[in-house]
Amino acid sequence: MQERSRKKVIIIGGGAAGFFCAANLDEEKFEVLILEQNSDVLQKVKISGGGRCNVSHACFDPQELVGFYPRGNKELRSVFSRFQPGDMMEWLQNKNVELKIEEDNRIFPMSNSSSSIINCFINEIQNKKFEVKTQQSVQKIIFENEQFLIKTKTNEFKADFLVFTSGSAPKSLKILEELNFKIIPPVPSLFTFNIKDEALKDLMGTSFLNAEVSIPALKMEESGPMLITHWGLSGPAILKISAWKALELAKLKYQFEICVNFLGIDEETAENVFKNFKENNPKKAIGTSKIFEITTRFWHRVLWLSKINLDKNISQISKVEVQNLIQNLCGRTMKVTGKSTYKDEFVTAGGVYLKEINFKTMESKKHKNFYLAGEVLNIDAVTGGFNFQACWSEAWIIAESLNQKF
Repeated sequence: MQERSRKKVIIIGGGAAGFFCAANLDEEKFEVLILEQNSDVLQKVKISGGGRCNVSHACFDPQELVGFYPRGNKELRSVFSRFQPGDMMEWLQNKNVELKIEEDNRIFPMSNSSSSIINCFINEIQNKKFEVKTQQSVQKIIFENEQFLIKTKTNEFKADFLVFTSGSAPKSLKILEELNFKIIPPVPSLFTFNIKDEALKDLMGTSFLNAEVSIPALKMEESGPMLITHWGLSGPAILKISAWKALELAKLKYQFEICVNFLGIDEETAENVFKNFKENNPKKAIGTSKIFEITTRFWHRVLWLSKINLDKNISQISKVEVQNLIQNLCGRTMKVTGKSTYKDEFVTAGGVYLKEINFKTMESKKHKNFYLAGEVLNIDAVTGGFNFQACWSEAWIIAESLNQKF
């Protein structure tokens, strides 16, 4: 096919969705230009998973997969039925990127480096002779003569098809609002809780394998690994609850109470475990007793909170002391006074109203030949590679839809 007969596609946003869409477009049918406002492309891919890039999650049933998305689960069902984590794994492996599934089902490149994914995408774009322009901050999009005119601070570009994958930055959403898209105001999703509590003080790095966290005011509970940080609490249990209740917690201005069960077992079970240990080890000092799966430092802190002397013989612990101990382990109430951005993921709830998108093609219902994918949509997920998978699947559908047009 001759160069001049190719249609022009402009992709606004050089992130995960933008690059993956371009990587799947037919270079014989399309001339493609990616516009990125920053000096670097694929920035989130680079830092994801602590620099290892959590590509996706080993969940291969679309019905089960959508359960990890607080917003967009209904719409993504059809999307994942066409392109799901197994398809993404196959796509990368066909490009000679070896992958591994870790114990928690997160998928990473075998190299443990995000550069494996970044280099794969960039090579694919270069092989197709597609163009990437950085430091191109889009200011305005105009429809004229059945084409799109894209104005940046320094240039103007024309396109037959426009793919909008620029994330949920306020500037991007403002451009879409000017095009009459309905926007759900974005609020942070995955975030950690700022807490000042004696149970956590100076215990940064202490982790719990299966904690339970509840927000009584919102009747919400989550469980999973949890971590004490220098500012409060983090880890999957916290991040999941922050995602599912992102909108409600924003309304509370991130001031609320949580109840934490560090052990992940109910109080009655914990009390029985304590009694059994006491019966079998009556002469042991409480401070050196390894009764529960927690660190010695945290055990000593809980004993201090419960006003129990470390040297006290376990047989001498009173009923009231046991009750205080179990309460601090299985039901400690703490005051959350704010949030912190989770370092590996910056995700927002909010974006383009989903009823304005045709999820068979990811095309806008309002504007012909205008496609959207990624965080610009009101779709988000819990941590674990799910947000990237939504980007890959949506971007793949856009590319498929465009490839089939000619």
